[in-house]
Amino acid sequence: MKKDSKKRCPWCLGSDNYVAYHDEGWGVPLHDERMLFELLILEGAQAGLSWSTILNKRHNYRKAFDGFDARKIARYSDRKIASLLVDAGIVRNRLKIAATVQNAQAFLAVQKEFGSFDRYIWNFVGGKTIQNARRGMKDVPACTPESDAMSKDLKKRGFKFVGTTICYAYMQATGMVNDHLLQCFRHQQLRVRR
Repeated sequence: MKKDSKKRCPWCLGSDNYVAYHDEGWGVPLHDERMLFELLILEGAQAGLSWSTILNKRHNYRKAFDGFDARKIARYSDRKIASLLVDAGIVRNRLKIAATVQNAQAFLAVQKEFGSFDRYIWNFVGGKTIQNARRGMKDVPACTPESDAMSKDLKKRGFKFVGTTICYAYMQATGMVNDHLLQCFRHQQLRVRR
C-alpha cells in the first residue's frame, strides 16, 4: 500500500482499493441516475458482509448486471437469474439477486413518478448534503431519522435490502451526508463543494 502524509478516516486504511474509494468516491455528492442505482444495489449486496468484499467485486457486478442498467435488469428472465447464481464474481445469494431485479423495477417506478430517482432520494436531506462534524468513528451513527424515513419509504415502494443501516451507508456513499471525520483531508474538501 502506498504511503502519504494525508490524514484519512481510519476505516479506509488497509488497502489501496479502499483508500482510492475513500479519496475519490465516498461522500462525493452524487446525482447520476445510474450511479445512484449502482450504489443502492451494492449497499444492499453488502448486507451481512464487509464493504471491502463488495468493493473488490464491483467490476464484476458491473459486468454481471449490464452496467447497472435498471431497464435491462428489470426485465431479467429466470434464465438470466440462474446464470447470476453461478457467477463467482458476485455474491451468489438468491435473495439479493432477486432483490436487484425487484429494486430495478421499483427504481423505474420512482423515476416515472418523480421525474428522476435523484430528485426523489435527495429529498430525504432537503436537496443538499448534511454537513456533519464527527471527531471519531464512535461518533458516526449506524442510522439517523433521515435514514429511517428513507428506509420506510423505499420499503413501501417495494425496494428490498434497504434497512435503515443500509440507507445510512448509502447516504454516506452518495454524499447525502458528509461523514468524513474532521481530521480527514476529504472533510473540508467536500464541505466547500456544492
